[in-house]
Amino acid sequence: MDDVVVFKSLLCFMLLVLISGCSQQVAIKPSDPTIAVNRPTPELDYVQRQLLAQYKDWYGTPHQWGGISKSGVDCSGLVKLIFKQQFSIHLPRTTAEQVKVGYSIKRQQLNTGDLVFFKTGVNVRHVGIMVDDLQFFHASSSRGVILSRLDNPYWNRHYWQSRRVDL
Repeated sequence: MDDVVVFKSLLCFMLLVLISGCSQQVAIKPSDPTIAVNRPTPELDYVQRQLLAQYKDWYGTPHQWGGISKSGVDCSGLVKLIFKQQFSIHLPRTTAEQVKVGYSIKRQQLNTGDLVFFKTGVNVRHVGIMVDDLQFFHASSSRGVILSRLDNPYWNRHYWQSRRVDL
């Protein structure tokens, strides 16, 4: 099956989910076929492969506030670990500090490896790592480590800002 057929099948599935009125997050299992939408450069392709390998390794790890291991991890702990292990970049431990790293980019400029930040409560912030131009890898408080779509109504509504850290 070629990449175009896989992409169209995945797109049709996602449209059916949205049309059915489901506003819950859709987790993409590690065994799913390619989820890449955009591969503009060999460097981003490499970063995407590294992130997907980490996603497969962390998929399903439960959420734990302050956690930083496979027995439980929170969103900023996951981001810190991934950047250190895959890219030798030392990020701060908290979302409040991670949002100061790198430089701000517009939502339309998002690409593989960029950080996305959300305001999910009065004083609650959330962070994830973009895998392609639509999906991000994060530690969900309700579902553990998953991939979610940025255009999901929940994440779209709570989107706050994006940052780029040179890899």
